[in-house]
Amino acid sequence: MTYFLKNSLFALVFMVSMVGSVLAQPNTRASISGRVLETGTGEPIVGAHVFIANSMIGSVTDLDGNYDLVNVPTGAHRLYVSMLGFESDFLDIMLRTSRAYTFDFELTGSILEAGEIVVEAERDKNWKKRLRKFTRLFIGETTNALETSIINPEVLDFEDKRGTFTAVAAAPLIIENRALGYRIQYFLEDFKSTPSRVQYDGEGLYEEMDASSPEQAKRWEEKRRASFMGSFRHFMLAVIAGRAEAQGFKTYSRPSVGGGVGDTFNRNTAMADQRFPLDAGSLLSPGEAPNEYILDFEGHMEVVYMGEKEDQAYLDWSWKPKRSNPRFQTSWTFLDHGPAVVDYKGDTLDPYGVVFSGYWAFERVADDPPKEYRPR
Repeated sequence: MTYFLKNSLFALVFMVSMVGSVLAQPNTRASISGRVLETGTGEPIVGAHVFIANSMIGSVTDLDGNYDLVNVPTGAHRLYVSMLGFESDFLDIMLRTSRAYTFDFELTGSILEAGEIVVEAERDKNWKKRLRKFTRLFIGETTNALETSIINPEVLDFEDKRGTFTAVAAAPLIIENRALGYRIQYFLEDFKSTPSRVQYDGEGLYEEMDASSPEQAKRWEEKRRASFMGSFRHFMLAVIAGRAEAQGFKTYSRPSVGGGVGDTFNRNTAMADQRFPLDAGSLLSPGEAPNEYILDFEGHMEVVYMGEKEDQAYLDWSWKPKRSNPRFQTSWTFLDHGPAVVDYKGDTLDPYGVVFSGYWAFERVADDPPKEYRPR
């Protein structure tokens, strides 16, 4: 459930109506093609998945190992290639102009051949317990997570020892998000959870599900919009447009966040630390190319989204007592790899260089629409 203050409801409606102007960015398109070959032999690899990570843009290689992707928005992307029996590969690319690009790949055969992968249909109680833990950490604990499921959990295996919980997948995870209306192939590369942090590396290929009725299509769009509003992508687009405050975001600088980062971020400690108003207009500087920016700030940044209150599920997740008057959604972030390159769509070239805690960490796979989604 989402909570609103009576005096903030008009502001929320106004912000939603203004999203279109914030998203009025350059809409140039490019095409990508290339070949996927086997390392050493140079033989074409047939049937490899080639796609823009976390989007609905993908293809499969033909008999000659060729692939083609069309109508790819210019900007920052991760181009991902995967084939059973081979090590996956990717390129972090920046499509700066509307033209044809060529990227070839060579994949190395994995130690475990495709025919040797064995998935156990029956698992013991410990495995089932760990599956529930993985689902909670990976899919999330939001309202949308209740309507999201992993269709083929049997491909997963887990290890939980000395405070470190890890997961591996023998094949792409098939995820059905019935809250947002997407079916996702998720290529999990790495998953690790410790008492202080949850981190996972992988890429999703999205496909829209067929709505059973106009009412369901409308519900999906409403939930997609709600997931987008207040998200990191929404924030970055608002900053780029110079409308962060108008879109409901307040930014602060924190030299310290007290309890650390990740799931165990201590909000009460953070609130006790000093914070200073941070001009959102100072976050970005011009990049090397048009429509490219450098995101940079000192220490930790606190972002408060005034358009929506905390969900009770978030309070439960963060071990906060029930409150009759929930606060506005608050997130904290820092740059793990130094200044980050951001394109005009609000996408970072290094997807793992920005670390979140608070609300942005709470919302995970179940609340993440594809990167090209924009509210209608």
